[in-house]
Amino acid sequence: MGIHQVKRFFQKDFNSWWIISMVGAAVILLPILFVFLSLFQEPNQNWFQIRQYLLKTYVANTIILVLLTGIFTAFLGVTLAWLTAAYDFPLKRFFRWGLLLPLAIPPYIAAYTYRTMFSYTGVIQSTFRNHFDYQINPELLSISSLRGAIFIFTLFLFPYVYIMTRAFLVSQSSSFFENARLLGRKPLAIFVRVVLPLSRPAIVAGAVLVVYEVLSDYGVTSYFGIHTISTAIFQTWFGMYDIDSAMRLAAWLMVIIVGLFFLERLLRQGRRYNVNNKSRPLMPMKLKGVKAVAAFMYCGIVFLLGFLIPLIQLIAWAKLTFHKVWNESFFTLFFQTVYVAAISTVLILILAVVVANVSRNHSMGSFVLAKLTTTGYSIPGAIIAIGVLAVFITLDKWLAPFYSYMGWGDAPLILSLSLVMLIVGYAIRFMATGFNAVEVGFEKIGTKYSEASRVLGLGMTKTFFKVDLPLIKGALISGFILTFVEICKELPLALLLRPFNFDTLATKTFQYAKDEMIYEASISSLMIIGISVLAVVVFQVIDKKVER
Repeated sequence: MGIHQVKRFFQKDFNSWWIISMVGAAVILLPILFVFLSLFQEPNQNWFQIRQYLLKTYVANTIILVLLTGIFTAFLGVTLAWLTAAYDFPLKRFFRWGLLLPLAIPPYIAAYTYRTMFSYTGVIQSTFRNHFDYQINPELLSISSLRGAIFIFTLFLFPYVYIMTRAFLVSQSSSFFENARLLGRKPLAIFVRVVLPLSRPAIVAGAVLVVYEVLSDYGVTSYFGIHTISTAIFQTWFGMYDIDSAMRLAAWLMVIIVGLFFLERLLRQGRRYNVNNKSRPLMPMKLKGVKAVAAFMYCGIVFLLGFLIPLIQLIAWAKLTFHKVWNESFFTLFFQTVYVAAISTVLILILAVVVANVSRNHSMGSFVLAKLTTTGYSIPGAIIAIGVLAVFITLDKWLAPFYSYMGWGDAPLILSLSLVMLIVGYAIRFMATGFNAVEVGFEKIGTKYSEASRVLGLGMTKTFFKVDLPLIKGALISGFILTFVEICKELPLALLLRPFNFDTLATKTFQYAKDEMIYEASISSLMIIGISVLAVVVFQVIDKKVER
């Protein structure tokens, strides 16, 4: 952009919408910048000990977890996507959306449920012992290990790969696959030599989302006692009370994330979604006999393990503890969760609307602005929490004279112990969820109505309220629900940034599980799952509208 264009931009387009967008982007980037700059500070003694004795284990476990989970989720997601997109078999329509439901169960809840089910007193060993007089070797069913964490992550995160790959395959022209069949290729050869290469961008995009989730996780790895970089951040912060070393660990984790981001872009370089709207979409082929039964069994087993079995087990435990947990304090817990999630979601959507409206001119500046404001989604919650805390402690230091003037003490931590910190953390982490929904709404209505309004003399703000807002109402509702649900499920941010004596459904579930009160954790877990199922339903409705 030349000087003349910059001057023209400030004279013609720069307005209050741009100012709010830039302030919002600065607030989102500031904590991330704080974490990154910690790499250049002088390390303390704790850091040298962590680096010498612990860091190698943290990094090795993280790499194994990410690599194997990525491979297994890609296999499960792609095979299921191909089956439900290319073939017809019994209950195929049900499995099409039923295979999304594992996303409704956060991995940390799945980890508590499966570990208890597989334990000595759990339903599996008890059934064999009491009804079949058979003693299973407990070692065979122990999942408190890397192997168990990979099992949990694979079973409950594969829908990311499934969603993206299936959407891609359904929109593809059937000519690729029909030509392969006419050339005499067997189904396996078509899958390996046609489907996989064509779907690579979608598979990589889905697998990267899985990797981000694994890197962000604290609930599963902490509960299974696995040392990863994320758990190390928590242990350094709460165990050693060393925020500098925790920031340094977070900075290195962020470097890994950025590296993965560029790797994903590199893998997708030169690959395009070759969708031709004029060509015939992929038509499913009817399976018969053994093949139909095998396809049904494969989808059915994944659905049972990934959703139905843990759900039934949680309902059974909830019946046992309902009278104990369902009381006034539980309603307070529910209210606090809804309260903080609603405030955060409203703030996110307000900023998302402003940035998305500014981005409608498709200039380079608006593109960069949109990317900056949605950066937080690819950053693990632990990193954002460390950055937000560092910023708020600095703000409290700057405001100390004001606090003293107001009679609140010499150097109190007012902002650092408030709910504001948690709300800011949520806004940074989930801005992308709200922004994407609003952006889709703006893209659907185009710019002709708003341009006509501007030509008739209305300003940008009046045009938005009188023309754009009624037209994007549906997108706003979808964005609100999806963002609200994500916030209700979030664990690491809530654990690190919540004020003293403030719990959400996620933190209470985690606390019950850590105290080995798994049965008591079932009701709050079911509440989170119920809210998450709502998101899956919304996603399905949106998906159907897009297909139409």
